[in-house]
Amino acid sequence: MTSSQQRAALQRQIWQIANDVRGAVDGWDFKQYVLGTLFYRFISENFATYIEGGDDSIDYAKLDDAVITPEIKDDAIKTKGYFIYPSQLFATIVASANTNESLNTDLAGIFSAIESSANGYPSEQDIKGLFADFDTTSNRLGNTVKDKNARLADVLKGVAKLEFGDFEDSKIDLFGDAYEFLISNYAATAGKSGGEFFTPQHVSKLIAQLAMHKQTSVNKIYDPACGSGSLLLQAKRQFDDHIIEDGFFGQEINHTTYNLARMNMFLHNVNYDKFDIQLGNTLTEPHFGDEKPFDAIVSNPPYSVKWIGSDDPTLINDDRFAPAGVLAPKSKADFAFVLHALSYLSAKGRAAIVCFPGIFYRGGAEQKIRQYLVDNNYVETVISLAPNLFFGTTIAVNILVLSKHKTDTRTQFIDASGLFRKETNNNVLTDNDDEKNPGHIQQIMRVFDSKADIDHFAKAVSFDAIVANDYNLSVSSYVEARDNREVVDIAQINTELKTTVAKIDQLRKDIDAIVAEIEGEELEA
Repeated sequence: MTSSQQRAALQRQIWQIANDVRGAVDGWDFKQYVLGTLFYRFISENFATYIEGGDDSIDYAKLDDAVITPEIKDDAIKTKGYFIYPSQLFATIVASANTNESLNTDLAGIFSAIESSANGYPSEQDIKGLFADFDTTSNRLGNTVKDKNARLADVLKGVAKLEFGDFEDSKIDLFGDAYEFLISNYAATAGKSGGEFFTPQHVSKLIAQLAMHKQTSVNKIYDPACGSGSLLLQAKRQFDDHIIEDGFFGQEINHTTYNLARMNMFLHNVNYDKFDIQLGNTLTEPHFGDEKPFDAIVSNPPYSVKWIGSDDPTLINDDRFAPAGVLAPKSKADFAFVLHALSYLSAKGRAAIVCFPGIFYRGGAEQKIRQYLVDNNYVETVISLAPNLFFGTTIAVNILVLSKHKTDTRTQFIDASGLFRKETNNNVLTDNDDEKNPGHIQQIMRVFDSKADIDHFAKAVSFDAIVANDYNLSVSSYVEARDNREVVDIAQINTELKTTVAKIDQLRKDIDAIVAEIEGEELEA
């Protein structure tokens, strides 16, 4: 089965699950149950595979819980970070889901037991609260226990039918594709902006490639506003053949997406000791100060959100913001995220950050921050993307690439606003690594690497030119848009006009002659 076939099959099956519970669970809430069940199935199968250790004579699901010794449990938790008894496995529960009259409370107990199994171990904080949004006793599932159990059984059986073999052998990102499909179908109807929680995979790939360009090894990867973790995991996929020494770090302010990010790590076989996702406000309560600097930073922070800014007099002395001499406006925190990322960036690394376009040309504090970035030669590239690439917003965003190891003082500008393929709901960046017919991502990466000037596409601009333009970093200020208007040949038009006028004059003479002839005949009569 090809990746496109797998993706289509996944979407059909998710839609079937949705139809089974339609009218009972709001689409946005339904998302949590599907993703939570997908996660429950994955960690069950992953854990059983670990215990069986490749021995075909062992079927962990058929073992009795009583045969599990404290030593086996202790060793498993130290390795995997959690423990699941045979009776608690997804396959065990789904087998009796239709007849289990206490399904909802049994599931609640299992989820609690999985989380508490890590108590007192190094993985405790990575496991704690993972199932918090999977509320099996919620009235959103139905008013009676019978209704709750029936809908939970439908979701469990639906996820059980996903037939893609081993999760790791799947040709697609099951969790990411499921999340993307659910958001694209429910974000608008739920009245919520999925875009602030999720970066589409094609955009994530571009950002990851920009951040890790030409780095054969990195110490660790960081996302200060990590959402569901899609950017961190795309970085992992880009770096599977290279060295990531200390793993993946992220911070997220939204509790639901914080849980999804941790689930996502486990789903992609990133062990608990190779990731650290923290909950909290990155701008006012930053984590990982002792972990910096990072060789690769990827981020799609929320666009133009409010923050405390100058209302907190201590922030101007914060190591992250003090060098710029000014704080980002209270009504627009965009540059606060940029300065935070810059502070966490290593001397050899890059940060690739999705930004709202307005920050590149507005005046005031934002202009002063741009001046600081340009004067210190931190801005490597600004890329303008096509509109409607993200769920929940149609704006054409930019990507800012920061570097502390530039070899000259020029800044590159790339106008990629014309690179997209139109799909049903959103535009997409194509990924076709073909020398003769490169995809959109490859076209951007090639010019990013070469720093070549290409008419109407890319230009490397001198420091003096940017200073003379009041530190404006808008791509359109430096890359001239292609004029698609029809070229008018004035000389040719004049020639054609003269010919037309001559024909009109001759036509008038002919008409006058005809009229005169007619009048002469009437007089003779």
